[in-house]
Amino acid sequence: MNTDLSMQMLQMNSMKLQNSVQIAVFKKAHEMQTDLLESLMQTALSAPPPGQGARVDKLA
Repeated sequence: MNTDLSMQMLQMNSMKLQNSVQIAVFKKAHEMQTDLLESLMQTALSAPPPGQGARVDKLA
């Protein structure tokens, strides 16, 4: 009977650890995606370098 209880406790602790690891991985992936999106938006919204976009190339 004690063995069953200890096995259940061990299983519960391992499930708790697995869930916390999954949450940490999900949070880190979300943080990395947010950082990537922010950097892409900064690049997209920034002004073009001097001399670029001054004329329209109608031959293209």
